[in-house]
Amino acid sequence: MANQTVVSLFSGIGGFESGFALAGLQTTLMCEKDPAAQNVLHAHFPSISLVDDIVEMTRLPECDVLVGGWPCQDLSQAGRVAGLGGSQSGLVSHVFRLIDASPKKPNTVILENVAFALSLQKGRAIQYVTDELAQRGYRWAYRVLDTREFGIPQRRRRVFVMAMLEGDPTDHLFAGIDGVALKEEAPTDIGFYWTEGNRGVGWTVDAVPPLKGGSGLSIPSPPAIWNIATGAFKTPGIEDAERLQGFAPGWTSAARDVAKADRLRWRLIGNAVSVPVSTWLAQRLVSSDNGAPAFKELGTMTRCQHNAAWGGAKATTHYLPSVCEGPGRRMTVEAFKLGGAQALSIRAAEGFLRRYMKSNLKKNPAFARALATHCGLTEVPA
Repeated sequence: MANQTVVSLFSGIGGFESGFALAGLQTTLMCEKDPAAQNVLHAHFPSISLVDDIVEMTRLPECDVLVGGWPCQDLSQAGRVAGLGGSQSGLVSHVFRLIDASPKKPNTVILENVAFALSLQKGRAIQYVTDELAQRGYRWAYRVLDTREFGIPQRRRRVFVMAMLEGDPTDHLFAGIDGVALKEEAPTDIGFYWTEGNRGVGWTVDAVPPLKGGSGLSIPSPPAIWNIATGAFKTPGIEDAERLQGFAPGWTSAARDVAKADRLRWRLIGNAVSVPVSTWLAQRLVSSDNGAPAFKELGTMTRCQHNAAWGGAKATTHYLPSVCEGPGRRMTVEAFKLGGAQALSIRAAEGFLRRYMKSNLKKNPAFARALATHCGLTEVPA
């Protein structure tokens, strides 16, 4: 695998490309429509050809591996939940059109999207993707991987589909799937969404909830972090967010050529594929060590609750029960050391606290008291 070439669709700001390069796999073509993301790609991958619209592509160049994190706006729990009928997430159909139009199919296909795609409309989107792959002769497997299990304190569960014409994708994707979930120690920090409070807060122990591009308030939405010992409430800076996706600080600076405000950069970062996860996937592809367990012995289950599965053109689909979502290399927010964190503004904190206390959500009394103190209040508002 070490000398095989990669084509990237829905390239974003280069999460797949960066991780695959670290494993020695070379990307020869990228496709990305967003002008700000294009600027970032040109800045970091100047020698790689860039196509600006998958709809206009007629075929794939010859490649061994095809990757893509197709748009999640219609599949995300925080998005439009329109499913594959939406104008963005439905673009995944062009992946299969391009495979059909290419004289030589890529041996390996890796696609990524939000884990909620397994639940939305009873998993219709993932079933569509796996059915299309199976119809073209691919054996496939998918597994939910969480960025938090790859050494970065961001809870970011994403489903990765890997399919192969030759070879077994479970040999690569299921490495470590039989691991034991790590026990959570007494937390130092709690991450939450300060822009929420009506329906949820994104409560995350010793990590931040998934970075996202915006909020229902149409503003950049960095999460907030509560330090339990000090009572401080902070939000990470833009370069912290880049690091929380595995990119170098300043990675998205080139987006300022399109818009000076950092709102655009937050969106790009929130939509990106995490670099440590893509690095792990690429390393699994190039490794000669088959670290996958005898996963068939883990037991199978019905489709209703699972986070991994495998199947193919001539194979029955098998669903795996709840399994380990990565190699278990966790790091706390404290150890990660946010360099650009700012105090959560009183106005933002007051707005969140007001929504939180009026909601029907189960309240954490210590959290509410600390937040009220941060706002300068002597008691928690009713």
